[in-house]
Amino acid sequence: MSNHEPFMQRCLQLAQQAAAEGESPVGCVIVKDGVIIAEAFEQSRRLKDITRHAETLAILNAINDHGSCEDTILYSNVEPCILCSYVIRHHKIKQVVFSKACGELGGTGPRFPILTAELKSWGKIPLVTQYP
Repeated sequence: MSNHEPFMQRCLQLAQQAAAEGESPVGCVIVKDGVIIAEAFEQSRRLKDITRHAETLAILNAINDHGSCEDTILYSNVEPCILCSYVIRHHKIKQVVFSKACGELGGTGPRFPILTAELKSWGKIPLVTQYP
């Protein structure tokens, strides 16, 4: 079992909760120093707001509870989309771990590589890992 496994399992539990509520099955946790500091699941339909993806909600929760997401690891069971990728870069998350590729709207794809593009104004590129 890798050190990513428990966090990915929690993402899957959150994704199941999202699906049970009629949302896209996406869950996200944010980890700092090996501890989950924030989590969320997809709520775009319930909140009637397309920006309420699991990743954006988890980031907002981390900022509200801890003041920042710098130097954290974001885990998601799905590759962050281009919207979430922008938010991840803006908040200087150091690593992103995801399990399922998102396709043409993913933040690591060749058309919109927001998570992996070298952009001076955003600082350091996060380490991106597809797991497993």
